[in-house]
Amino acid sequence: MTTPSMTHSHSETQPLVAAITVNWNGLSDTRECLDSLKNQTYQNLIVVVVDNASDGDDAERISEAYGDFVTVVRTNTNLGCAGGYNTGIRHVSTLMNPDYFIVINNDVTADQNMVKTLVETAALHPAAGVIGPKIFYKDYHGRSDVIWSAGGTINRWALKIHRQLGDGIVDCADFNNEREVDWVSGAAMLFTPEVLHDAGYFNTWYFIGHEDIEFCLKATATGHMVTYAPRARAWHEVGASARKLSITYTDPGAYFYLIRQTFPRYVYMYHLALFPLLLARWTVLYIARSRDRNALRRFLRDLRRFLSGSRRNTTRPPDAVADSAEGLLDAGPASPG
Repeated sequence: MTTPSMTHSHSETQPLVAAITVNWNGLSDTRECLDSLKNQTYQNLIVVVVDNASDGDDAERISEAYGDFVTVVRTNTNLGCAGGYNTGIRHVSTLMNPDYFIVINNDVTADQNMVKTLVETAALHPAAGVIGPKIFYKDYHGRSDVIWSAGGTINRWALKIHRQLGDGIVDCADFNNEREVDWVSGAAMLFTPEVLHDAGYFNTWYFIGHEDIEFCLKATATGHMVTYAPRARAWHEVGASARKLSITYTDPGAYFYLIRQTFPRYVYMYHLALFPLLLARWTVLYIARSRDRNALRRFLRDLRRFLSGSRRNTTRPPDAVADSAEGLLDAGPASPG
């Protein structure tokens, strides 16, 4: 663990913000993310990089390049996105009490005013416990003005229970209004310590994907509003981490686990009944958009594991649920302790 002195403090004009990102064999992306955080107009910011047991010397190279600007925390195994975020949050919390946390994927580049705008939005909306920026594709066929996420909605009775707003649409006035949403992407989100206290940390059952949706739904269930803040902006290299890990975001195991964890059993049973239609939808989307044989192989592998009740990953943190069909159906969320 490389821990520079954390000299930042609470300010009369600027609350203390702790930003956490997770690196796993992604030094180039991580450096681009850190450069964008270093260029923030917001000053009272501390940054933690959790190195998820990278194969090489990523942790040392980050420390050498950024010095006291970052604290690097190294883990002994790859804890995934949720576990990495939790590790960074806990590390910061043992040393100081930030007013806000920001988690940001290492393949996200933040606009220089992103942190400032998120904090300003939080100050204007005290009931907002979780706030997300407008996130663009970093490169959408050569364009950088195509939205990837403008918050998300939940519809219990839709074919797919969660939907990300704005995906694939060129930025326009329809997505410029600040509003309450059901969830925001964990690729970049701000939240308060009160949310952690009331709703708990990210659920480490998920290795990557869906943990942000569950986190937001738990926040809402404990009385915290989730807000989309379009003036805050970021750009995401969509799917970079999942490709490295050979994971698909259409993993049916994580999808149905989310529903089983969060909603009444009758909603879960309803969506199990819809599974053939959902599978047909994924097939159509694959033919229309992806047509990537490697992605298809990954999805078929995830599908086999879901149908057999086995787990996707073997490098889970200790508080993960057992590798069994019973665990898939009935395991509880990760403890915040």
